[in-house]
Amino acid sequence: MNRILAIVLMCLVFPLQGQQLNTDMDSTVTTYGQVTIKGTPVKYKAITGKQPVWDEKGKIIAGLFFTYYERTGVSNRAKRPLVISFNGGPGSASVWMHIAYTGPKILSIDDEGYPVQPYGIKDNPYSILDVADIVYVNPVNTAYSRAIDSMDSKEVSKRFFGVNPDIEYLATWINTFVTRQNRWESPKYLIGESYGTPRVSGLSLELQNSHWMYLNGVILVSPTGLGIERGTAVEPASYVPYYSAAAWFHKKLPSDLQSKDLTDLLPEVEKYTLDELIPIMAKGGSISEAERKATASRLARYTGLSEKVILEHNLRIPKRFFWKELLRDEGHTIGRLDSRYLGLDKENAGERPDYSPELTTWLHSFTPAINYYIKNVLKYDTDLHYNMFGPVRPWDRSDNNTGDNLRQAMSQNPYLHVMVQSGYYDGGTDYFNSKYNLWQIDLNGRLKDRMSWRGYRSGHMMYLRKEDLENANEHIREFIAKTIPAEGQPAQYKR
Repeated sequence: MNRILAIVLMCLVFPLQGQQLNTDMDSTVTTYGQVTIKGTPVKYKAITGKQPVWDEKGKIIAGLFFTYYERTGVSNRAKRPLVISFNGGPGSASVWMHIAYTGPKILSIDDEGYPVQPYGIKDNPYSILDVADIVYVNPVNTAYSRAIDSMDSKEVSKRFFGVNPDIEYLATWINTFVTRQNRWESPKYLIGESYGTPRVSGLSLELQNSHWMYLNGVILVSPTGLGIERGTAVEPASYVPYYSAAAWFHKKLPSDLQSKDLTDLLPEVEKYTLDELIPIMAKGGSISEAERKATASRLARYTGLSEKVILEHNLRIPKRFFWKELLRDEGHTIGRLDSRYLGLDKENAGERPDYSPELTTWLHSFTPAINYYIKNVLKYDTDLHYNMFGPVRPWDRSDNNTGDNLRQAMSQNPYLHVMVQSGYYDGGTDYFNSKYNLWQIDLNGRLKDRMSWRGYRSGHMMYLRKEDLENANEHIREFIAKTIPAEGQPAQYKR
């Protein structure tokens, strides 16, 4: 009788354990689809699910959720490029570029990126899937990626939440993925957006030094500072070209500047910033009163703000104040990550906006779309909560040398090229600072032939604007074509 009771209890207990949400760390589902890109039908398979992260002893410590798109009917996979895609945050899922930029499906939004109902997805006629396979990777606590339940929060933070731990475990995960999918022969690329840019910059060197995996290209979308110090003079001065772009968009500049095209105006502001403003900022309080007032007048001309508020801020305009101040007299704030977006605050007074209007707009359209897409199209079914932004705090930002990591990787690997993509109206990771990164990474100018920069008339996620979606994907195609060497061409430096 006791034996029968024990069997009954086992039957009751084990199904319950199987229903725990965070247990399946190594399983996938495969679906098939087709999308027409540039007029050509492209058939593909999509592998969706989790692949484990192991510790030093081979024990599973986490499962990373990913979606991998591979074009079918390819005769020579060794020549087929593989693009490994990350978003940022840190703590952000890889949803943004997955269903709005490079993948075979994109959001149903209007041509400028605003939500429309009914929510949903549609084919992406500009996807890069015609020229490269793509895997979208979600670090721990983003999307459905999780550490094992038995790991306490302190251990989770130590292993996963920091500039360098993040790079280390993701490099190991990539090694496993490339091996499982048999892609070692393929040309390989990393693309990262926002915080994903220090991630992929660090990964470029970590993959070379720890896994002997050499890349053809790294694409930095709306890059952060990559650990490169700006200092008290360069940092506040470097915001001014972005301020000019945002003010130009909202028609707040003097008529002679406003009448210029954006890309004709910005070189003038950049030159002023480099040649005059940074030296002035370096002088600090030692500048004369006449020079202070002349600088305030010039900054007012380029930013759309009044000389009065510029002087009140000692010529150093904080970004948050700019987003509140530019349209204060009209009762609007402007967006942080895309300053084309307008917000409404409780009060016109104050030093900063109440919220980020662009981010709430994006979450409005992305969240229902990705939850629908994964369950109904990719056929991955789980009761786990999909984390658009997951808990990854505190994030250890110490020893961020990712800009120099990228330089080292390029120096060691003559095949490796870098392309930067930036939106002029991005105030979070502004376009001028993305140029500054390249200048500081390549101090002797020996790498500049392998670096390129592209600008777009939108914000942080430039691809939400239809025109930029098409152009930015085409620029990736061109970058891939340029960075695959001719057969037999050696990776070597010549005198």
